Amino acid sequence: MAIDPAAIARIKAIVGPRGFIEKPDELAPFLQEWRGRYQGQTPLCIRPDSADEVAAVVAVCAETGTAIVPQGGNTGLVGGQMPGLEGEQLLLNLGRMNRIRRVDAIDNSITVDAGCTLALVQDAATAVNRLFPLSLASEGTCQIGGNLSSNAGGVHVLRYGNARDLVLGLEVVTADGLVWNGLRTLRKDNTGYDLKQLFIGAEGTLGIITAAALKLFPRHREVTTVLMAVPTPEAAVSLLSKLRDATDDAVLAFELISRFGLELVVRHIPGCVDPMAAAAPWYVLCDLLVGPSPAQSAVAAAADSGIVSDAVFATTGAQASALWRMRESLSDAQKAEGGSIKHDVSVPVSRIPAFLNDALAAVERLVPGIRPVPFGHVGDGNLHFNVTQPVGQSRADFLARWGAVNEAVHDIVARHEGSISAEHGIGFAKRDEIRRYKSPLEIELMRKLKHALDPRGILNPGKGTAYS
Repeated sequence: MAIDPAAIARIKAIVGPRGFIEKPDELAPFLQEWRGRYQGQTPLCIRPDSADEVAAVVAVCAETGTAIVPQGGNTGLVGGQMPGLEGEQLLLNLGRMNRIRRVDAIDNSITVDAGCTLALVQDAATAVNRLFPLSLASEGTCQIGGNLSSNAGGVHVLRYGNARDLVLGLEVVTADGLVWNGLRTLRKDNTGYDLKQLFIGAEGTLGIITAAALKLFPRHREVTTVLMAVPTPEAAVSLLSKLRDATDDAVLAFELISRFGLELVVRHIPGCVDPMAAAAPWYVLCDLLVGPSPAQSAVAAAADSGIVSDAVFATTGAQASALWRMRESLSDAQKAEGGSIKHDVSVPVSRIPAFLNDALAAVERLVPGIRPVPFGHVGDGNLHFNVTQPVGQSRADFLARWGAVNEAVHDIVARHEGSISAEHGIGFAKRDEIRRYKSPLEIELMRKLKHALDPRGILNPGKGTAYS
């Protein structure tokens, strides 16, 4: 159904000349996602300046039955931030709402607008000698509203949890255009349903997050970064357990990297070099919240047991950044190598080796010569099981196998009691596939929530598990 021009005119009046974009060339960056897999169309991108403006816009949409798609930094990888191709949905980009409202070092809390980039929030915490621990490769671009709407993960989930674990309170615009102010910074509030959790991970289908009160932590006094060579994923899982025991659970991050992944980074990312003297099948990049001496002792004990063949310790901040740049460049390096099919999955940590054995064999059977690039947050069970096109095969022919490869990998994930979306969400990408892995009762309960909170279905329609 075409959008009523009168509704568009009313919305323009609400946000003023600086609050909307309608020229096609200016709209284009907001309508293409990073991987180029999803393209959207809209007659209007709304860029409000406040929660009150968001509420007024949504009220018009509710009155006229106009669909609206919230968007943060446009770094999502499942298309949840994209309007449909029909041009029948408005886009609501929150990038102008980027104020740090309050920082309290005693309360260990920070209250921010949803359009603040993750890096801006991290910097505001650092300015008062505190830490906001959510850390993603896209932190210079991604926004807090999007991080919370997708329940982002990142490299520090092992110690601090997912995005939802870092939230004290929210401000949300509901589907009827009202502002719920739940920006409390209490650590204990046992007075009913925890409403904020309904909106975290809901991908904007239940309400639009406009601000958040977040947890802060003391800054780390010592962090030792080490890259270790291991022979197998089994050795990596064993290493995780040994390091946690040896350091009184001081493991901050624990990332698995394949040899082929490291080779891609060295090949395609300027300035990246192989830091190891000899090649190994697998590597673990780890941050430990201890000084160099106890870190070296813990790694030496693991080497004595045969699960670490080599290790490179960062002795300066620049060296640590260089090691982490290799890990954070894996997606860019794979993109430069050609077509890739990606999976954001999780299984219990103990099942990572078995999952990898099964999944590697399955994709090789489906596409002979396929080049897997599995990497990710082994410490919390989340792997990005990505695969690159075979040498000599066309990108189009390879990507035509996306559905078959996804189904094979996700069936293996299910057999290992895992999830087909660990941290990226559902969006467009997995909205139909999720029905294979969620029970009918789970789907029905989520649909009931959607209908209760958004009875007209105007908020990000067609996304997530509860779409109708």
